[in-house]
Amino acid sequence: MKDTKPFLKDSSNMPRALAGEAAPAALKQMVANGEALPLADTLSRIDALSHIDTWVFDLDNTLYPADCDLWPKIDQRITLYLSHLFGLDGMSSRALQKYYYQRYGTTLRGLMEEHGIGPEEFLDFTHDIDRSSLLPDLALASAMPALPGRKLILTNGSREHALRTARALGLEAMFEDIFDIADADFVPKPAAATYERFFERHAVDPARAVMFEDLAKNLIIPHERGMTTVLVVPKPGQMDHRDAFEIFREAAPPYIDFVTSDLARFLRGVAPDASGRTDV
Repeated sequence: MKDTKPFLKDSSNMPRALAGEAAPAALKQMVANGEALPLADTLSRIDALSHIDTWVFDLDNTLYPADCDLWPKIDQRITLYLSHLFGLDGMSSRALQKYYYQRYGTTLRGLMEEHGIGPEEFLDFTHDIDRSSLLPDLALASAMPALPGRKLILTNGSREHALRTARALGLEAMFEDIFDIADADFVPKPAAATYERFFERHAVDPARAVMFEDLAKNLIIPHERGMTTVLVVPKPGQMDHRDAFEIFREAAPPYIDFVTSDLARFLRGVAPDASGRTDV
């Protein structure tokens, strides 16, 4: 078990040394406004991640922001699939969908466990969405190449969905590979077996890897295995299309090392050449 990092766990990423009651109000306001942190604090964060050689990213609501309409489109397709499958009205389909999701981790897993549904048709149908609202993320595309080591996607979605989404964001070339729900034998995060399978498949040393996720529960096992963990949250006031039970509203527990509301800015701030900048 690795030691807890000496950092405040909120969307400011402000070091804990500056986070207590004695922290200057002016500095707190700087962080709240998204302004530059002092150079010394930037260097502290770079040092905390200097050992990382594998950068692991969730896909939905992580590589694109929570106010994007992509996830609601997928969510609606899942409801429609259940409606067609069972002959249910929309409200009943929605309730069944959320029941499976909360009990099994994904609706697909619930359908496989309780009804023997094959995954291919479900994944093809639910990920058949219009991605034209996704624009290339120039900030992320410029930040990622500066990160030392490999970049991987670890998603509960399908490989094809991840490829199409990364392509729309202009990030397809940034990633060495994608570990999708089929690679996990359709056992979704946060199951421990899924992470172990991922580590083995891609020869990942957890102690030298960092995981970026929008769901706090999906960071528990990574932290236990030794990964550095980063929770990606919406910006203050930003619309969040996730379900209420998915939204983390409490003080960050020990299994979350960092929290950021701006992934591109966070990555720029931990790249090896970031010591000459203070835009984090």
